[in-house]
Amino acid sequence: MAFKLKNKQIKEIVNQLRTASKTHAKQADKIESAMQLKSPMKGKISEPCKRAAKRKFKVWPSAYASGWGVRCTRNPRKFLK
Repeated sequence: MAFKLKNKQIKEIVNQLRTASKTHAKQADKIESAMQLKSPMKGKISEPCKRAAKRKFKVWPSAYASGWGVRCTRNPRKFLK
């Protein structure tokens, strides 16, 4: 989407699509299924990687340190030795 909508606004649009017609109801189903897909690790950096990033970088809540921690969480064998 070219713009961001809040969940409340998206739910209202889905309800409007459901009442319109069958083809729009299918679109509403697709939107709802896309809203429910969430990664379980989204926004979480594992503790070992967070500790290693804090040792490696002087400033912890920085973009570089957080990016390194996320990459480490995705592939710990490469970063934790």
